[in-house]
Amino acid sequence: QLQLVESGGGLVQPGGSLRLSCAAAGFTLDYYAITWFRQAPGKEREGVSCVDKSGGMTNYADSVKGRFTISRDNAENTTVSLQMNSLKPEDTAVYYCAAGKVCTFLSSDSIHWGQGIQVTVSS
Repeated sequence: QLQLVESGGGLVQPGGSLRLSCAAAGFTLDYYAITWFRQAPGKEREGVSCVDKSGGMTNYADSVKGRFTISRDNAENTTVSLQMNSLKPEDTAVYYCAAGKVCTFLSSDSIHWGQGIQVTVSS
């Protein structure tokens, strides 16, 4: 069974940093673009960042540009990370990683999803 598992979430103070990881179980990410989505309470799910299959192309939502960095992490191509710096209270949400064919912020284009992980930015 193909699974994506997120890790690295938690509680952090404003201005702090967290590094989220998306690990693939049962498959490699060679043939997939990876997108990080987030959903805050009472809000729609939104795309945060994505990376294409090669790692050569990335995209970021305007709200996180300059603060978040997405990367493919290892030679085995089984992990994608999202480094989040200068975190703000409005970054509080459940973060999901998703695998699809292209780097996109459309949820419908993602094939495999993780369960999500909570990120809370609060003093």
